[in-house]
Amino acid sequence: MTAQDRSESLNPDRRQLLSQAAMTAIAASVSSLLPLHPVKAAAGGAIRPFQINVPEQDLLELRRRLAATRWPDREIVTDQSQGVQLKTVQQLVRYWQNDYDWRKLEARLNALPQFVTEIDGVDIHFIHVRSRHENALPMIVTHGWPGSIVEQMKIVGPLTDPTAHGAKAVDAFDLVIPSLPGHGFSGKPTVLGWDPQRIARAWIVLMKRLGYNRYVAQGGDWGNAVTEQMALIAPPELLGIHTNMPATVPDDVARALQPGGTRPANLSAEERLAYDQLDDFYKHGLGYAIEMSNRPQTLNGLVDSPSGLATWMLDHDARSAAMIARVFDGGTEGLSRDDVVDNVALYWLTNTAVSSARLYWENKLVFFAPKHVTIPVAVSVFPDEIYAAPRSWAEKAYPKLIHYNRLDKGGHFAAWEQPALFSAEVRTAFRPLRQSI
Repeated sequence: MTAQDRSESLNPDRRQLLSQAAMTAIAASVSSLLPLHPVKAAAGGAIRPFQINVPEQDLLELRRRLAATRWPDREIVTDQSQGVQLKTVQQLVRYWQNDYDWRKLEARLNALPQFVTEIDGVDIHFIHVRSRHENALPMIVTHGWPGSIVEQMKIVGPLTDPTAHGAKAVDAFDLVIPSLPGHGFSGKPTVLGWDPQRIARAWIVLMKRLGYNRYVAQGGDWGNAVTEQMALIAPPELLGIHTNMPATVPDDVARALQPGGTRPANLSAEERLAYDQLDDFYKHGLGYAIEMSNRPQTLNGLVDSPSGLATWMLDHDARSAAMIARVFDGGTEGLSRDDVVDNVALYWLTNTAVSSARLYWENKLVFFAPKHVTIPVAVSVFPDEIYAAPRSWAEKAYPKLIHYNRLDKGGHFAAWEQPALFSAEVRTAFRPLRQSI
């Protein structure tokens, strides 16, 4: 599906279905968790303090598997057109095996207030950091795939303690950062139906359980899908949302992007850029989403091979993969080698490669189609995202657009890659809503 000729060899009706399914689709294993004494939750559920301590034998087994990696032949092209290049994965695995220290991430996570609470039959893990500043605005921030709570760790300080990061106390946030069901340290659903709508309902319960009667929500990737569903449910406590991967593609553009379609002639320069980015992604970048939306259980090999898991996760989008390749070549980018391996190791050690993929199978939403959100929405556009949503599309998709800005750098993992820019965006975006606290 990465190569255009393979993509076009599909029956057009089948390809359209797969494309829509994929976009509409884009702890038993953790014996390491050490729950502390539970405390009574505001809404009658238990909220249990939570710490992480991965057994040393799990880390030794991980290193053994990394050392035993059976490598494929090198790609026979000089670019990424056949997938993640062998050199990059070998550099990553070598670093992971010989130089990486999981305990550093474990210590950073354990330094944050972490909790687990059961909602709708599933344990939900979350970080909850209250600001020391008065009148902090509560915000729930949701990650995507192949992301995790690791993505948001760099924004905790800037948003909860703004005066220590060059901002004002009036811009402070309380942060709630949950792990999606089937991801990280959250439980793995054992029944069907855990789609973005159900997760959105769970997040609303979580915020109520934490005692928040006014809050905002933020997300990108699956985080945007969940956040927009929260906005559609529109609980009175939710003041507005912010997204760094908005769903704005107009119907006529979506139709033109289907097999046999042609780019509309009346697009502006921003709209042409977005169209071309989406056209390339649909033709060359959808392979992972198609497989996970159709056959997530088939990916059991990712559970067995840490190098295979790393390769699969790196192949999410071309610009992120290229950036990560530069990192392992020694370049200075938005992410470090430790950042990248932290995230992959979290998936490996929690055995969530397959359980996280099931969200694609459960999803029935058209990923980039406008959802008719009517509450206030803020949009930040990072240039290396899958597509850079034009202002014209955002204004049509979100009738109460309170903020729109195009950034000069950053990509799909905006909070992780550019935490200072991301934090400044969120502060600015929600400033008009603070009077409603």
